[in-house]
Amino acid sequence: MTKSQARAEPHESNADWWRGAVIYQVYPRSFQDTDGDGIGDLKGVTQRLPYIAALGVDAIWLSPFFTSPMADMGYDVSDYCNVDPMFGTLADFDAMMAQAHRLGLKIIIDLVLSHTSDQHPWFKESRTSRDNPKADWFVWAAPKPDGTAPNNWLSVFGGPAWEWDGVRKQYYMHNFLASQPDLDFHNHEVQEALLSAAKFWLDRGVDGFRLDTVNYYFHDKELRDNPPHAPDSEDAGLDAPDVNPYGMQSHLYDKTQPENVAFLKRFRALLDQYDGRTSVGEVGDGARSLKTVAAYTAGGDKLHMCYTFDLLGPDFTPNHIRHCCEAFHNSVADGWVCWAFSNHDVNRHVSRFIENAEEREAVAKLAVSVLASLRGSICLYQGEELGLPEAELAFEDLTDPYGIRFWPSFKGRDGCRTPMPWASAEDHAGFTTAKKSWLPVPAEHRALAVDTQEGKGGSVLEHYRHTLAFRKAHPALTDGDMQFLDLDEDVLAFTRAKGDDRLLFIFNLRGGPQAVRLPSHIEIRELVGMPGLSGSLIDGVVLVEAQDGFCARI
Repeated sequence: MTKSQARAEPHESNADWWRGAVIYQVYPRSFQDTDGDGIGDLKGVTQRLPYIAALGVDAIWLSPFFTSPMADMGYDVSDYCNVDPMFGTLADFDAMMAQAHRLGLKIIIDLVLSHTSDQHPWFKESRTSRDNPKADWFVWAAPKPDGTAPNNWLSVFGGPAWEWDGVRKQYYMHNFLASQPDLDFHNHEVQEALLSAAKFWLDRGVDGFRLDTVNYYFHDKELRDNPPHAPDSEDAGLDAPDVNPYGMQSHLYDKTQPENVAFLKRFRALLDQYDGRTSVGEVGDGARSLKTVAAYTAGGDKLHMCYTFDLLGPDFTPNHIRHCCEAFHNSVADGWVCWAFSNHDVNRHVSRFIENAEEREAVAKLAVSVLASLRGSICLYQGEELGLPEAELAFEDLTDPYGIRFWPSFKGRDGCRTPMPWASAEDHAGFTTAKKSWLPVPAEHRALAVDTQEGKGGSVLEHYRHTLAFRKAHPALTDGDMQFLDLDEDVLAFTRAKGDDRLLFIFNLRGGPQAVRLPSHIEIRELVGMPGLSGSLIDGVVLVEAQDGFCARI
């Protein structure tokens, strides 16, 4: 047994713990500050681990904490194997992970492999000449005869995906900021270096990886132009706001290349050398996303699971949720999905799903009831368990380069990244003792702070805790089958079944009460008290109030 394998030994032997798991995303900058600089840190995460464990989740997804100049808030990595001093030290990370494991929590860390920071030593060396040892570690290309960029590829963050370098007298590719050059995965040495970085964290005992922009790793070696986006095409790349011309192209050549499958097999082979590790990939591929997920998760030899942006939009309707779930299960076969309504890149879902602020609490509760009932693993984003709405920020408060560039038509991602409110009466809601927090805490968030909801019957926080406990208590909700019901009423209705655990769910996402007559083949054995749902059964008809649901054993 190697030393690295010995360090991994304390993990549970259940290799499939991730299947049906509840994952809680922590954005470290905004979770808890312990050193008074106005920015969250790893010691802050450790301090709040009991709170996370009390929610009833299985794992934490930790957004980037690696060494970085922070041009894109840590998604521009300059050292894959160290902690940025802003967040602490490797010792702080080890202490946090040890405490998480003592509390029964797994740790999944965010790996950004498609690109680095332009301050990474690899890129600094690569740009010095065309013949240095790392000259071809990044995507370099000669200009066209007229000096313009090699092709028409666009950046997700706006403008061309090419930046001129005066030393090499070539362009380098960047799918995001110009300070985030893309690595060239066609180079085997690059793959080896990235796998080595992953191994570094596996040897420290992490339980898995969330892989950022997992379909962006490879590019077309011929650098062919992307065609214009055809409105009915499956090749759309609408992963950027419509203020950005990125969505005007079909992204056939700048991402989602077939060579990526072979690399993901190599990545999975590394994970399989350790017990109980997992991987979840972020797939941003427009209408092609499900096909990409199928290719990346099928067969048990690539990623364990993926998530798309399908449920991260404004549509919270029965038809949309049913379409997303059925499309996934019809397309992906033996793959696995991770569903989420919010994360660090999109507006918080209670603001996306409902305009009326008075209804947000009801929608927050209903949304997690729906999410916890779906087939797949689920991911919660810090603060959603408090029902936090999107924060409205002034332009001078923004830090997100994406929002700054496209203001005011697109306000960026800062509104979902504001600090976690812990204590309503404290400065900055208990997030920091600094005079100024890196982002302000809105007054409406302070009113929803943890201490205002803790132990309060009927609060969103307590509803989350009870709902997650309900999910964990029913095997059908972990990995049971799912079957949607065809009903005349506009409700979300489906069954979940595993062995003797067979449950019926009916959710009314509309604004008025509905009476639902069940199909003749559905026989109710007993009503089940899913937390927060008050639907009733009278003479074979299910009565469900607005933004409410019904659960029964069948």
